Amino acid sequence: MKSKTEEFYDSNAETFSSSTLHLDLSDLYFQFLRNLTRGRAILDVGCGSGRDSKFFYENGFSVTSIDSSSEMVKLAIRNTGLTVLKMNVEEIDFESAFNGIWACASLLHIPSATLPSVFLKLARALKQGGILYCSFKYGAFEGERNGRYFTDLVSDRLDALVSGSGLVLESHWITEDLRPTHSNEKWLNSIFLKK
Repeated sequence: MKSKTEEFYDSNAETFSSSTLHLDLSDLYFQFLRNLTRGRAILDVGCGSGRDSKFFYENGFSVTSIDSSSEMVKLAIRNTGLTVLKMNVEEIDFESAFNGIWACASLLHIPSATLPSVFLKLARALKQGGILYCSFKYGAFEGERNGRYFTDLVSDRLDALVSGSGLVLESHWITEDLRPTHSNEKWLNSIFLKK
């Protein structure tokens, strides 16, 4: 059965894609890729329109893209020409398969009670020395907002949810939303390493 969040993205795929497809995430890409060399394997979790998967692929990385929304998967295939798997992050079952995992504005739709098990799965999917980037709306709200479920986080709360997964914090930083219509929102960006 589809969640309300999946229903939202299935119903609003084109609109959402057009509002995010051309955002310039070069600063975030730099932070994520500075420890990854070309040819390395990246998992794009909740790839949405495929914007980031396309960037990684065009810059020489091996990319596996997943999204839980059927309509977003179709859009990502159209936008990237890559294979995109319809898969919820809670269903992933990879082991030591990736050098990097990119979870940009995707894990924020998972209830906080479920996040520790998700971080365990992501850690298992990473190779030793692998890197995880994730971003959450900055704050303490949890629940439904605008037709989707959100878990907003601050750094201490995220650290507590990740602890026990085998992932070690490299850095947290705050950024402003790049969409003009969301300029009052802030994001918690984080990089964790599998030591």
